Order: sequence, then structure tokens, then C-alpha cells
Amino acid sequence: DEYLDSILARVDTAAIRRRRPRIVLDPMFGVSLTGLLTILYSSRCDVDVINGTHDAFFGRHLPAPNPETLVDLQYAVREHRADVGIATDGDADRLGIIDENGTYVTANETLALLYYYLMEHKGWRGAVVRNIATTHLLDRIAQAHGEQCIEVPVGFKYISAAMESYDAVIGGESSGGLTVRGHIAGKDGLYAASLLVEMLSVSGKKLSELVRDLYDRYGEMHSAEYDWALTEEKKEEIQRRVMTEKELPHFSRRVDKVSYMDGCKVYFPDGWVILRFSGTEPRIRIFAEAPTPREADELVRKMADFVCLT
Repeated sequence: DEYLDSILARVDTAAIRRRRPRIVLDPMFGVSLTGLLTILYSSRCDVDVINGTHDAFFGRHLPAPNPETLVDLQYAVREHRADVGIATDGDADRLGIIDENGTYVTANETLALLYYYLMEHKGWRGAVVRNIATTHLLDRIAQAHGEQCIEVPVGFKYISAAMESYDAVIGGESSGGLTVRGHIAGKDGLYAASLLVEMLSVSGKKLSELVRDLYDRYGEMHSAEYDWALTEEKKEEIQRRVMTEKELPHFSRRVDKVSYMDGCKVYFPDGWVILRFSGTEPRIRIFAEAPTPREADELVRKMADFVCLT
């Protein structure tokens, strides 16, 4: 098929054949199985599959690749002594990754690893695009290579538009969707998975080592994310206090700037926190990023307490 041929043409299958990584694939009862198996088998990977049947109810689980839904994949990676576990969501546009130890690799880490790989090992040059709730580790990688990081509102249409405007190398979001220059404008979990397998094969390292190397080079950044149901009355109250009257909690660290491009985002020298309303359901979400998981959680709690969500 032309689509799969285009992915195979963009991936260094020779490097993958030399490494022959062992992979556990979890399509989460969705549509990616045939396509990913074609790509991985063509590259001579050893592949084990879980949750591979088509199921309109997705095994009665949410078909979204996150730490809560990928417990079976974590177990399978350890059981099969695989190099990596790869999951795609129901429609195969988002990616979830498990390293060789059975540890979940966040979408932020995956996006940063791929941007670094394309710049450092493949010699690409250009900006990176992320939404306002995605890791600033990308900013550090871009700056180290003399490039810029473009921040856009939540919504992949904004990432795609900025990718085209800036001829960016890669663009993505913390929920696991990403796109790469020269490929389709939308999210594509099959190509993202193929590129990750290429990165693993070319490096010759374990995935956990690549994550550790990235943090050693650019510093650790850890994220926290929570959401709450909202009544219309509560939404109006938060909208008035935070968005209109610009009230903020007292933070124990220096505030560099505040953005109201999409919600309210507060920037610190070593992290950030954002409060924003969901665009698809009556919920409010707070994301934060900081050098340690504890600090990220504290930032979320500080903002949540301020607007009386806890």
C-alpha cells in the first residue's frame, strides 16, 4: 500500500535489520496491527502482539495509551525480555511507549527523544512545535542547536499550521500525537513508532539509557496533570477570577511571565503551570512541569487550591 511504502521509504530499515530489536506491540484492539506488523516485519524485527483482535469496545478499556491502560504491555515487555513495547490508540494516531524495564516512557520524553535524534543523528535542522501544555525540554533542545520552539494553543490543527509556517522538524503534544516534516500534516502513530524503532536501532542503546542521556544533557523535567468536573457556575467563577481579573496564587518561585493564549499559563525559570478549560467536555485541567515529580505535583495543587478545586 502506498501509505506504508511511504513510511518504509523514510525509515532506515537497514539499521533496524542490523539491530533486529524485539518488540511487543499493543494496538489496543484498534486499527494499527496490520500496518505496524508490515513495517516491523519488513525491517526484520521480532514482534509479539497483545490485544491484537479488533474489538469495537476496545476490551472495555479506554483506547488511550497511558500508564493506567498499558499495564498489560508493561508486563509483556518484561515477560518477553523485549527491547521496547509500543502501543497505539484506537485510531492509531497516538503513541505509548514502554522501555525494556517495563517503565512507561512519557509522551513528552518520546517527543524530546525524537526531536534530538532527528537533529543530532540525522542532521536535520529547524524549529520544533509544541502546544502550550507540552514539555519545555523541547525548548532546551532547540536552543542548544540554535533553533526555536514554537508554542501554540491546544489542538493539533495549530501544530500542523505552525509546522508548515516554520518548516519545523517535528511537532507534538503531551497526549502522544506527533508529526514530522515531510510526512502527513496530522498525527501518525505508525510513522512515529517506526521512527522510534529506527532511533533505538541506530543508537545501539537501551531506551532507558537514551532517556537518561537526554536528562543528563538537558536537565530533568517532570510533568503532572489532573482534571476536575465543572459546573457552569464554577467555570464562570474561575473565568472571572483567573482570566478576567488576572488573580494568581502566591508562588514560592520567581514568575517570569504569564500567558492567557489558551487558559492561564505561569512560567518560572525552571518550569510552568497551566490552568485551562477542556474544549470538549465540562472539565478543567491543570498541567505543570518542574525538575522533580514532587515539585510538579505541588504546582498543580497550588493552582487547584487557589481556585477551590480540592
